[in-house]
Amino acid sequence: MMPLQSTAASALAGLHSFPAFGKAGRMSVARAPLLTVVEMTFEPLILVAVLWALAWAIEGRLYPQYMVLALVVFALTFPNEARLAYPRGRAVVDIVTGWLVSAGLLAAFGHVSGYLDYFDRHVLVTWAWLAPWCQIGGHFALRLALPRLRALQGAPKRTVFAGINAHGIELARRLQQDVYCNVRVVGFVDDRLDERLPAPSEYTVLGRLEELPQLVKRQRIDLVYLALPMASTPRLRAMLDALRDTTASVYFVPDPFVTDLIQGSVDSVSGMPVLGVCDSPFSGASGLLKRASDIVLSLFILILIAPLFAAIALAVKRSSPGPVIFRQRRYGLDGEEIIVYKFRSMRVIEDGDAIRQCTRGDERVTRLGAFLRRTSLDELPQFINVLQGRMSIVGPRPHPVALNELYRKLIKGYMQRHKVRPGLTGWAQIHGLRGETESVDKMKARIDYDLDYLRNWSLRLDLYIIAKTVWVVVKGENAH
Repeated sequence: MMPLQSTAASALAGLHSFPAFGKAGRMSVARAPLLTVVEMTFEPLILVAVLWALAWAIEGRLYPQYMVLALVVFALTFPNEARLAYPRGRAVVDIVTGWLVSAGLLAAFGHVSGYLDYFDRHVLVTWAWLAPWCQIGGHFALRLALPRLRALQGAPKRTVFAGINAHGIELARRLQQDVYCNVRVVGFVDDRLDERLPAPSEYTVLGRLEELPQLVKRQRIDLVYLALPMASTPRLRAMLDALRDTTASVYFVPDPFVTDLIQGSVDSVSGMPVLGVCDSPFSGASGLLKRASDIVLSLFILILIAPLFAAIALAVKRSSPGPVIFRQRRYGLDGEEIIVYKFRSMRVIEDGDAIRQCTRGDERVTRLGAFLRRTSLDELPQFINVLQGRMSIVGPRPHPVALNELYRKLIKGYMQRHKVRPGLTGWAQIHGLRGETESVDKMKARIDYDLDYLRNWSLRLDLYIIAKTVWVVVKGENAH
C-alpha cells in the first residue's frame, strides 16, 4: 500500500500547485445554476404563498403574525432538498414526510408558547392539509419545465474526457443522464490503440492525449475531465501545463479506490467523485451573489455619479478632437472578446495588433487625460460594462487583446485569469500593480495576485478591495 500512497501523494502535490485546486467541485459543477436555485427556493415559496393566500381569503387582510410565520416557515424549509433526480414516488413521500416534520415542529412550538392563539384556526388547518398538495403540484410542474429551464442556461457546455477507462466512461454516462447537467460530451482522447480501448460505441475517440490542448482551443471545449492514472505524474503535469493556456475548466476524476487513500478535497458530480483542479469560483450561488452585488453597486454608483459623468463627457469633448468614449477590445470571461468603455484620455485611439502602453510623461496623453488617468475617473464608463454583464466591479483588470496574446506565451497560467469577468479594480491593483507593466516580472506579479484572488474570493474580500481602491486612487500611485 505504501508505494501507491506515495504515488498518489506526489500526483496530488503536482495538482495542488495548479490554480484554484480545492475550490472546484461545488454543487454547481456541470450543473445548471438557474435550475439549482429554482429548486432550492420554489417549494419554500409555495408554502409561503399558500399561507398568505389563505390568510387573505379567510381574514380579508394579511396580518403581521402571518408575515412572521412565513419567515419562520421559509427559514425551516430553505434551501429545499434537490428531488428532481428522485423517482416520482420517492419525491412524493419525501415532500409529505418533510412537511409533517415541519408542521409538527411549528404546531408543538405554537402550542407550548401560546402563539397559536394569535392565528385563525381555520387558516392554519386549511394550510396544513393544502400546503403539501401544492408542494407536490409545484414539484411536478418543475419537472415539466426542466427542458425550458435548461435551455435558459444557453448552449450546453462542451466536455472532453482525457483517458478512456471505466470510471471516466461511467461519469460521462451520468453527466448525460443527470437532469441538472447542461453538458454535451464531445468525446474522449487516449493514446492506446483501438483494439485496447474499452470505449463504448456512443462516444467518439477524438485523438491522442498530446493533442488535447489544441483540441480544447479548436473545438471551444468548456470542461475537461482527466480520467488518467494518478501514477502518471510527468504526463499529468505536462498536460496541466498545456491546458493552462486555455479557458477550459479542468477536473481530475480519480480511480474510486484512490479516493480512499488521499487527503485532498474530493467532491461529487452526478454521484461520481472528482478532484477540482481549475474552475471559476463564481458559479451557482456564489455566481448569483457576485452578479447581484455588481448590479446593485453599479446601479447605485451610476445614479450617484451621473452629474460628474456628464461633466467629464463635456470636458473631454471640448479638450481635444475625437470621441468622448474610447472603446477597446479586451478579453473577458472565458477568453471571449468584449468591448470596454473609457473616457478618452489620449490623442490617439489604439486597438490594433500592436499596443504601446502608456508611460509616465507620455506625449499622447491630453492635459485633461492626465488628470483623468491619475484619478481613475477615465474608468467610470466601465460601470456600464458591469451592468451589461461584460465586467465586474472587482476582478482581474482586462488587458488589450494584443497584450494578452503577447503575455500568454510568456507567463504560465496567464489565461486562467479569464475564468472570471474582468474588473474595474482588483487584488493586484491595490497592491501597487497599477498602470504600466514594463517587464515580464511585473506582469507575472500581477497575474499571481489575480490567481490568488480566484482562489480566495469572498464578498467580504470584494468589499475590502473596493474600499482599499478608493485609498489607492486618492494616493495616485502608479497611475499615468
